[in-house]
Amino acid sequence: MTNSRFPKKSMDELNRRSPDDHKAAAHFPIWLLLEDVRSMHNVGSAFRTADAFNISGIYLCGYTPPPPHRDIHKTALGATESVAWQYEKDTIGLLQQLKAEGCNIYALEQTHNSVPLRNFSIDAKSKTVLIFGNEASGVSDAALAFCDACIEIPQWGAKHSLNISVSVGVALWEMVRER
Repeated sequence: MTNSRFPKKSMDELNRRSPDDHKAAAHFPIWLLLEDVRSMHNVGSAFRTADAFNISGIYLCGYTPPPPHRDIHKTALGATESVAWQYEKDTIGLLQQLKAEGCNIYALEQTHNSVPLRNFSIDAKSKTVLIFGNEASGVSDAALAFCDACIEIPQWGAKHSLNISVSVGVALWEMVRER
């Protein structure tokens, strides 16, 4: 039975781009950096969210698993083909390179001087790198040393912890929604 009050959009109405067209299109100058993320499902979800918000790409660092893998593809739903990505085992070496290139580097991490996400804005013209750390230990101290600031997603529950896949979605939405 079709719902006449809320008819779903057809595939044609969604104006989906091919993976090649998506790669060739202009993107927000934001890159994710996943540092020592264990879960392939989190990695796949980050790809899918990166595609949805049209960001430039993803750095996979340390022991973060890279594609191809069926568990990554299960949650990415093809986004590993449309989102640029790069694997770098040496997180610190990559951060040194990015800093030398003039990138703005921010960690999504709860620190004593972190900025609430709602009070944070990025320079829309400069390359921004957002670091998301290990599911249990967060962003490493060594990586935090390269950050221009830390961003915190305000939380009011008992856990004060969000899954990486959720944090990526919340942070990217807040950073691109007014553009």
